[in-house]
Amino acid sequence: MNVGRLNGLLAAGWLLGALTGCAADRPGTAPGEATKPAPTTGAVGTFAVTPTTTLPPPEVRELSQIAQSQLRERAIEAVQAAAKSPNPQIRANAVEAAGLAAVRLSKIIDAGLSDESPAVRTVAALSVGREHLVDLADHASLLLQDPSPHVKAAAIFAMAKCGLAVDQTPLATMLLRDPSPWVRRNAAFILGEMGNPSAMPLLRAAARQGLQGATPEQTKNFELQLDEAMVKLGDSRAREAIRAALYPSRPEELEATVLAIQIIGTTKDQAAIDQLIHLADYADPKGQQYPPEIRLAIAGTLAQVGLPKGDFVVEEYVADASPGVRAQAAWAYGYIASPKAISRLDGLLNDAEDGVRIAAAAGVLRAVK
Repeated sequence: MNVGRLNGLLAAGWLLGALTGCAADRPGTAPGEATKPAPTTGAVGTFAVTPTTTLPPPEVRELSQIAQSQLRERAIEAVQAAAKSPNPQIRANAVEAAGLAAVRLSKIIDAGLSDESPAVRTVAALSVGREHLVDLADHASLLLQDPSPHVKAAAIFAMAKCGLAVDQTPLATMLLRDPSPWVRRNAAFILGEMGNPSAMPLLRAAARQGLQGATPEQTKNFELQLDEAMVKLGDSRAREAIRAALYPSRPEELEATVLAIQIIGTTKDQAAIDQLIHLADYADPKGQQYPPEIRLAIAGTLAQVGLPKGDFVVEEYVADASPGVRAQAAWAYGYIASPKAISRLDGLLNDAEDGVRIAAAAGVLRAVK
């Protein structure tokens, strides 16, 4: 299982996978079971998979303004219920979703700061910073002493974004010296989110240094995280490296591809639109397309960069037998925010799986204002 990223479905989903011990940690699939890639051959390599079945899609109906308001209330109730889940992954998703209605749901974020799970505490601290929840800054400041470096990094982010004085040097230590690729990757993500151009030399130093003893996949994902941070801090040259990661040649590269797609969305790289559309439409000589996690990530990213035309892709997966695929469909629909997308989210909010419901709730809160 895994979850999406901040401004996707969940803050740093790869991080949550590492902290909660989930079997898979691809950044882009939503909560629920991890989905395997569909079989693809030819120029992009071969990806084996156990096919999933597709259920009959729910009926589409355009919701009135009153019905949409009622749907938003149901979404808020779903977030409140998910915040009480025994599953830390679901609680973390609830905390992130609460940031989409921070005035109503700040208590969920506040409670997340004291959660027993470091993953939930991390997401809560990130939410404090992202939503500028100054009233929760004192509580978040206690996490500066947290034993988890992920939580500590998020607490530094929260303090800085809330305009409070905080020592940021631990982020440099995490980025350059920590033995864990996950900690270093998280530090790069945080530095990009903080938006301080003075961190650029630090990021470049990390790029030159690289990761010692890491797998090729870990190295690639770390490099992409550095590239994303550099783009956020003003270096548009890093966009080329991100776009270059869009074409996987073997299964191990799928994670990097999904991450690159999501980064294109968060950094609003409109120059990559044609490449994304090509990926979504691509089929090898046998008619096999890219895996659902890639095509759904593309649909959501296209909406983020101003082209909400990917709903035809999401329609293929909205009733998929895999809860993880349905949850990612809900994530994409939240960004598309069309009448059809809102209707689909209405149906997904009644899903039998907790992970799908919280993904749909987040989608509703994003799509219905």
